[in-house]
Amino acid sequence: MSKPEKIVAIKGMNDILPQDAPLWELFENTTETILKSYGYQKIVTPIVEETRLFSRAIGAVTDIVEKEMYSFEDSMNGDQLTLRPEGTASVVRAVLEHNLVYDGPRRLWYKGPMFRHERPQRGRYRQFFQFGAEAVGFSGPDIDAELIMMCRRLWDDLGIQNVRLELNSIGNAEERARHRTDLIAYLEKHEDILDAEAKRRLHSNPLRILDTKNPAMQEMVNGAPRLLDYLGEESLAHFNGVKNILDRAAVQYTVNPRLVRGLDYYNRTVFEWVTDELGSQGTICAGGRYDPLIETFGGKATPAVGFAMGMERIIELMKAMGEPAQPNQCDVYMVHQGEEARMQAFILAERIRDAGLDVVLHCATPAGAGSFKSQMKKADGSGAAFAVIIGEDEIANNVAAIKSMRGAAGEQQQTSVPFEEVVDHLVDQIISGGGHDHDHDHDHGHVHYHP
Repeated sequence: MSKPEKIVAIKGMNDILPQDAPLWELFENTTETILKSYGYQKIVTPIVEETRLFSRAIGAVTDIVEKEMYSFEDSMNGDQLTLRPEGTASVVRAVLEHNLVYDGPRRLWYKGPMFRHERPQRGRYRQFFQFGAEAVGFSGPDIDAELIMMCRRLWDDLGIQNVRLELNSIGNAEERARHRTDLIAYLEKHEDILDAEAKRRLHSNPLRILDTKNPAMQEMVNGAPRLLDYLGEESLAHFNGVKNILDRAAVQYTVNPRLVRGLDYYNRTVFEWVTDELGSQGTICAGGRYDPLIETFGGKATPAVGFAMGMERIIELMKAMGEPAQPNQCDVYMVHQGEEARMQAFILAERIRDAGLDVVLHCATPAGAGSFKSQMKKADGSGAAFAVIIGEDEIANNVAAIKSMRGAAGEQQQTSVPFEEVVDHLVDQIISGGGHDHDHDHDHGHVHYHP
């Protein structure tokens, strides 16, 4: 019988392996804590939506809709469906469908996988994960600045350095229309310099040409009409309001007149957090204001602003900053030899977990249960603060041997503790600094320790 062909992951859709999971958890936990501290609430939307949601929100003449969406027909009922390529449209759909701003503005956040059929490269994948925030119903420059400052706090808390903020205003639709007319006229005069992509976008989405990375076009693009010069009084006042708050809060930024958006629904403030640490994929967070979008979906005109950040790129940055990829698995590793010792280890492990500590119980493999020596090697590799050891002698004396694993070789101490006192002993040792750092609180009589 022939060996079955090995099945591998789809190109550009990656597994998150156990050694990387702690970094993802650190990022997610830190981000959720910060968002909560600013009053943002979690919202979860479906991965699959009607195709027209994205074609209407993003714009039919965009790379995402034209070339990158995973769209298909539901074979059961003929519906045209799409795996979501971004999160904002789904959040806005949910806000409208459930009338979430009926009683006032909302601060919302989301996370989850998005899908685009792009050429996979470092930091850019076909299934990628985004963390995003949307503030719906706020019109002033203060909320724009709040979102930006929230990002800065995240970088600080994660220890991410060498990121810079780029800021621009793309005004309103009328201002962009005037600029667009002059921009197309300017680009047509230099059509011999335009590459194939720019020529394709010349009349459909000329603003994106300003964001080109083609070195041969840089000088020409630098001389193009600047959208900032077309802003009216209200748009300028809003932009200046954002800058004033950032200045007072000592947030450094650069005004980049060429910073635009590929999505039709943006207006006024646009911003990006950029790094040089990831090669060409330098944007780790992008956002801006999208006041027209909700009305486009048939809702009442409602201002909104938000951002999205690519989680894979930030994980890459965390690795570059030296964040350890494999932290400790547990506080306690249970080592045992013999059937009675194994049963006692099970009981003790549960009691220790009741106290809020993380416990790994050594279990048998096809090679067997393993010797004390091999189990202690596993205990050391787990990063546990303590090994709880139970063998025939311990069973006979109704005690467990508790060994400190984190001191220097000569400082690793082992002590015998009666079974009924093991939990209190471990908790006392970890609180006093004998193990990992834990915060603790009290709940229903148990002490819970959160890494």
